[in-house]
Amino acid sequence: MRKNIVAGNWKMNTTLQEGVALAKEVNEALKGAEPKCDVVICVPFTHLASVNEVIDPAKLGLGAENCADHKSGAYTGEVSASMVSSTGATYVILGHSERRQYYGETSATLKEKVALAFENNLTPIFCIGEVLEERENGTYHEVVKAQIEDALFHLSADDFSKIILAYEPVWAIGTGKTATADQAEEIHAYIRGLIADKYGKEVAENTSILYGGSCKPSNAKEIFEKPDVDGGLIGGAALDAPSFMGIVNAF
Repeated sequence: MRKNIVAGNWKMNTTLQEGVALAKEVNEALKGAEPKCDVVICVPFTHLASVNEVIDPAKLGLGAENCADHKSGAYTGEVSASMVSSTGATYVILGHSERRQYYGETSATLKEKVALAFENNLTPIFCIGEVLEERENGTYHEVVKAQIEDALFHLSADDFSKIILAYEPVWAIGTGKTATADQAEEIHAYIRGLIADKYGKEVAENTSILYGGSCKPSNAKEIFEKPDVDGGLIGGAALDAPSFMGIVNAF
């Protein structure tokens, strides 16, 4: 059975002190709770080790927002998968649309990052999704298919089974626009069909596919009720513990 997951992506927000306080608040909210999903926070590199000290890993998973596509070496300013793993983190977001758009990340780059994540026992939360023009001109199926095929479909079925996918309509990130629950379900079902065609129905049925794009407490329940939506990758709402928990409790 695939897992329901709500993962927060803090992006470039919070100082170390603010981040530790927010992590403590989320961790406290989960004490005694029995959420019907796994809960993860993906935080800035600078926060990882400190946040790991204040959370209960049995209740709250910890991830990074990215990692380098090299093991080590003269890459000033980069943070390797092994460095991420050494902090206690067990997840890493890869292929977020902002990384693709602002930093030119390609499928070839992401192949390397996925391999390094696996080498260091990190679970990739792998992002895919189309921009507004691609949604409006009807090419979004082809765009999403290419993103998955080019970066992931070289993997064995066993390795692919370690991936969490996050579908993010780029036009709905930070814009206040949200895909309707029916739009989310349609593309999630399409993605699951691609996986089934490549790896078989069992792998497809066991792959968690999260929705990412202006998900908030007011719309999470409707989106999460769709059969092929297995949770959310949450941006802005993850920076406020009550809002984030409102989404967690949508399950």
